[in-house]
Amino acid sequence: MKNVAIDFDENGQGEPIIFLHGIGGGAASFQAQLKNLNHYHCIAWNMPGYGTSYKNSWPPTFDSLSIALSDFISSLGLQKVHLVGQSIGGMLAIDYALRHSHQVASLVLIATTSKFGGRDETFKEQFLKARLAPLEAGQSMQELAKNAAPMLVGPATEDKVINEIEAILAGVSESTWRGILECLVTIDKKADLPAIDLPCCLIAGSHDNNAPAKTMQKMSEAIAACEFHLIDGAGHMVNQEAADLTNNIINTFLRQNPL
Repeated sequence: MKNVAIDFDENGQGEPIIFLHGIGGGAASFQAQLKNLNHYHCIAWNMPGYGTSYKNSWPPTFDSLSIALSDFISSLGLQKVHLVGQSIGGMLAIDYALRHSHQVASLVLIATTSKFGGRDETFKEQFLKARLAPLEAGQSMQELAKNAAPMLVGPATEDKVINEIEAILAGVSESTWRGILECLVTIDKKADLPAIDLPCCLIAGSHDNNAPAKTMQKMSEAIAACEFHLIDGAGHMVNQEAADLTNNIINTFLRQNPL
């Protein structure tokens, strides 16, 4: 990649796992995975616009994000990887696996969907308006994060975890937030799920209103080699709220599906 900053965290040795974060996240969202799954080479990528990763095409599209991910994997000299994606990171993982199945050993999809909801453009417009309303009203990303973080988790989530989620979201720039939301509402891969010929593991939170468990279970039924896990009490930020349970599921799944 020429003149493009690539920002990521990594830890461990072994088979490579690329972690893909959500719209209000970043590489820091996977610290519990990098720390405790270090018998793998865990790599948490800051997508374009996050951290110091360059905005190579903005606003982004799933096409541009997949190109950036392909360049990132190539820059690491990796031939094949496991992909773990949360929220829009899971959407990107689906998109990437459909485009580059030869580079993907397996998929772990956390709190994500294959198609943005709504029957027409009105729902998308209302969604974007609601998500951007705090900024239009003059709130900062820090204020938005403080209000949003408690709404992204289950009712019994520890304050420490909520504070971590808030801090990561507060670090997202306003331009990145606006651009990535525009990308989010374009996902439509539901009809393509049967074409995924890879081992897949879906992890849902019982209190997730953004990627409901019922929706994720239906997704799992559309993919041939797929398992579904429900983490009771968790909201949308499953891998942070229930890190130990999530890590156990990922570890067991990857042991059964090595490179």
